[in-house]
Amino acid sequence: MSKPSIPLDVAAAEEHLMRFLSVEGVTGHEANIAAAVSDALKAVGVPASAIRFDDANTRIPLPTETGNLIVDLPGTRSGPRLLFSTHLDTVPLCAGAKPRREGDRIVSDGTTALGGDARTGVALLAVLAETLIKNKLPHPPITLLFTVREESGLHGARELNPADLSGPVMCVNVDGQLASDLIIGAVGQENWEVEIKGRASHAGVAPEKGISATLVGAIALTEARQAGWFGKVVKPDGRGTSNVGIFGGKGDKPAGDATNVVTDYVFIKGEARSSEAAFAAKIANGYKEAFTKAQNEVEDHEGGKAELKFSHQAAYPPFELSKDSPVVKCAAKALKMLGIEPTYLFSNGGLDANWLDKHGVPTITIGAGQAEIHTIKEYVNLAEYEKGCRLGILMATMEE
Repeated sequence: MSKPSIPLDVAAAEEHLMRFLSVEGVTGHEANIAAAVSDALKAVGVPASAIRFDDANTRIPLPTETGNLIVDLPGTRSGPRLLFSTHLDTVPLCAGAKPRREGDRIVSDGTTALGGDARTGVALLAVLAETLIKNKLPHPPITLLFTVREESGLHGARELNPADLSGPVMCVNVDGQLASDLIIGAVGQENWEVEIKGRASHAGVAPEKGISATLVGAIALTEARQAGWFGKVVKPDGRGTSNVGIFGGKGDKPAGDATNVVTDYVFIKGEARSSEAAFAAKIANGYKEAFTKAQNEVEDHEGGKAELKFSHQAAYPPFELSKDSPVVKCAAKALKMLGIEPTYLFSNGGLDANWLDKHGVPTITIGAGQAEIHTIKEYVNLAEYEKGCRLGILMATMEE
């Protein structure tokens, strides 16, 4: 099979990427990067009337500067609408990033993360629009979606109104490393938290009069581990993972304020993940049972026990596409046309694709060079970025 001719301006693609990497936009503060993307799109010929923001930020339970950025590209040939998506935000470690080219990579100065997650995707979508318009390539109607607050809980995709997408039949989400890796599914996540209210007393004079919330929490986590609910979870009826992320007070305060006082309050927060939503909830319930057991094991001198308030809720749903689904077949076909053998992956981390699929748009996630994400060693592999750009352009223009 001869490789298709794709009119990609590699230098311009790298300029887009470098520019977007230079614009700060940590999660919840996406206004500046959204403005930069809007300006770039208008500069390559996208009319201002085709660029809009939704009101998802008004429904996100965390302060968020702007809604999702949505761009409509009218089709130049008939065909079902396609959606290309990525996220605008970066993790806080990317604040102040100073990107520079080092050989075939773009790196930071070593004091921050870079933001290739997912500015590679942001740049790819801008490159896609520029290439289609500049070269007058035939394509069906296309919607570009740039979400907010992906890094802090997939909030932009979750609060998206599917009607704002104008009815796409499939989606290509750009948020991965290798162009050959096709992410066709991802776990779901259940978040849990517990408040433990004990009773304070002087730890030296009358410790027996206190109820240590710290002890209740420590026993509970030990119980959860012994019951097989902590870390990697393998049970006859399911598999998953769990973690305890916060053990302290509330509002960034410690659990307790002095060594001579029996701690009367602890707040603990964790997560559970699984490819099955019901099993993720079962892991969370395993923690609930462990905390209840611990509550009954810690008493004061009169038999009093701590108060316990445990809750859990789904953060995002799991999903998995069949290799025979149209979007997976389309991506695999495009890769093979580029001379690349596809690899199918199931992600243990959540993606905007989880919610886009839930909204009724089958979504595959492709890679565009981001590597060592969320660390100061983060870099962008420019060869993979170029492959990702070619894959996106080909998927937007190839006939069924």
